[in-house]
Amino acid sequence: MSEIVQKQFSAGAKHYNRQRRQLIPCFDDFYGTAAEWVTCERQTPRILDLGAGTGLFSAFIRSKYPDAELTLIDFSGEMLEQARIRFAGDPNVQYIAADYTSYAFTERYDAVISSLSIHHLTHQAKRDLFGTIRGLLAEGGCFVNADQAAGATPAIDKTYMSRWKAAVRASGLPEEALAASIERRKSDINATVPEQLQWLNEAGFAEADCVYKYDGFAVFFAK
Repeated sequence: MSEIVQKQFSAGAKHYNRQRRQLIPCFDDFYGTAAEWVTCERQTPRILDLGAGTGLFSAFIRSKYPDAELTLIDFSGEMLEQARIRFAGDPNVQYIAADYTSYAFTERYDAVISSLSIHHLTHQAKRDLFGTIRGLLAEGGCFVNADQAAGATPAIDKTYMSRWKAAVRASGLPEEALAASIERRKSDINATVPEQLQWLNEAGFAEADCVYKYDGFAVFFAK
């Protein structure tokens, strides 16, 4: 994960939660679908959240699995401080301030989740990470990634961006906040849906599919 991306997200940590709904036009369906596809056989699953940020996705999972053991990892200590506020008093949440692409994990998990993080990686780093995630999962475990995806062509990708800007402006988000988000998105390295499904299959997952898509926002499930 680049230092530029780290600085951008650390700087906006305090405003991240408030702006998420405005910056994601399909917010409810996007996170709702992702949470639905996190399926664990145990009621006390061990769940790892990669690039957890302020713990937004983990909060959806906490509602579904109240007794889950959650591990949140993010390179931004400022983001994790917001997560600590969100989960204040919850003894079953652990925090790791580190780069998940190089961290030496020692546990296995019933589910690995991520939201709006992995698209910052180079394509080769994505492929390597998918292999790592496959190795971190217990038998029958699942990986759910709610992330961005590139359009099939540059023209479609450009249309996605235009539609996103229009929707965000219509949400009432201040223009300076939109400008900051556009600047952050310049660091994105989005991959297409077919590419990501291919890499998940190559990583050894028995099943993989895109279970939700709205323009450049997609939810991937692998088991």
